[in-house]
Amino acid sequence: MATPGIIEILDVKKQYQVDSETLQVLGGLSLSIQPGEFLSIVGVSGCGKSTLLRLIIGLDQDYEGEIRVGGVAVRGTSLDRGIVFQDHRLFPWLTVRQNVGLGLTNSSWSEEEKRRAVQEHIELVGLAGFETAYPHQLSGGMAQRAAIARGLVNRPSILLLDEPFGALDALTRSNLQQELQRIWQTEKISMILVTHDVEEAVYLGDRVAVLQARPGRVERLVTVGVPHPRDRDDPRLKALVDEVREAIVDGPRN
Repeated sequence: MATPGIIEILDVKKQYQVDSETLQVLGGLSLSIQPGEFLSIVGVSGCGKSTLLRLIIGLDQDYEGEIRVGGVAVRGTSLDRGIVFQDHRLFPWLTVRQNVGLGLTNSSWSEEEKRRAVQEHIELVGLAGFETAYPHQLSGGMAQRAAIARGLVNRPSILLLDEPFGALDALTRSNLQQELQRIWQTEKISMILVTHDVEEAVYLGDRVAVLQARPGRVERLVTVGVPHPRDRDDPRLKALVDEVREAIVDGPRN
């Protein structure tokens, strides 16, 4: 795994053409994410949260401003940046082992190194024993575990998570939040989580970035100074949840 580098988002502006109208999605967003930090991003729908992840991962280079990782400008995708979406996107005709192995498609590792990495990450996400199972044989939570393993298997220094638990039931979501926290502490990489769930954002994040409504920019940065492991009923977390919700509802400060 590469050593995590600082992520610098510098005055990033992004717009889309919708029919004949120009839609400004990001309006001069600037943010720095420290190596090994867990940053949660929240905000109203349409504020550019998922768009920002697409720019960081390198799927879209049509924007103004600059994004740097470890001082190097992002130019396209990289094995050093993994991503997990809300939809697990597993191929139904491949087993868990094969789906996780897809994360190493462009890797220069030997076949033995790939085999070991796949098995290690299947075990890391708690899917040992399901290596030969197909997606239809997995629960929604298990499928997301496989997707997380695929995102981590090539040992990136950054993992981006776009509403990864949004489609899951409350109990499964809670369990996977704990698992993600454990994985982050084990892998010691930078994680950036986009979520609509404020409690999730606070429970997992070192900091929570609140984006204002379109065009998105950072309205407020909230530091979560509560050590891990965390208790969901901790009054300090509950107070921070209220603070973040207030920032989303109140919008830009005058």
